[in-house]
Amino acid sequence: MTFNSPLFLWLPLLAVAAHLVEEFVWPGGFARWYRAYRPERAASVTTVFLVAVNAVLVAMAFVPPLLGRTAAGEAWWLVVAAVGAANACFHLWATVRTRTYSPGVVTGALLYLPLAALGVVELVAPGRASLLTTAQAIAAGVGFHVWSAWNHRRRAAASLT
Repeated sequence: MTFNSPLFLWLPLLAVAAHLVEEFVWPGGFARWYRAYRPERAASVTTVFLVAVNAVLVAMAFVPPLLGRTAAGEAWWLVVAAVGAANACFHLWATVRTRTYSPGVVTGALLYLPLAALGVVELVAPGRASLLTTAQAIAAGVGFHVWSAWNHRRRAAASLT
């Protein structure tokens, strides 16, 4: 898949959709799995929270095709790819740590990580995206997961009071 392909800008959305299917539809069970994986944060994993967070991710994934082949569209493409790659790392780490299947690990490893690599090949290496844009996308991807962990701890603690 190359940058000039009509499908290129839609790849993040397609990867997000496949990942959400794996987590929540088939085979599903992410919420139950996460509550068992992090029982101290279980109170934070509500349906409303999961829908809200994933709705934001889906909305973000719509931005690249809406903006098209512009600097902003490419930057958003990299942000969604970075969030996905960080999420894939979470799923892989949790799977290795628990030696159990984490719903989302398959699409994370087979779609999110290659998507990030494709972004490097098609956007970063040829200079379409600057190193600053790339660094900001990586910071957003990692930062989202740092924020998410903090927010789960905060929400779980608040539910105890």
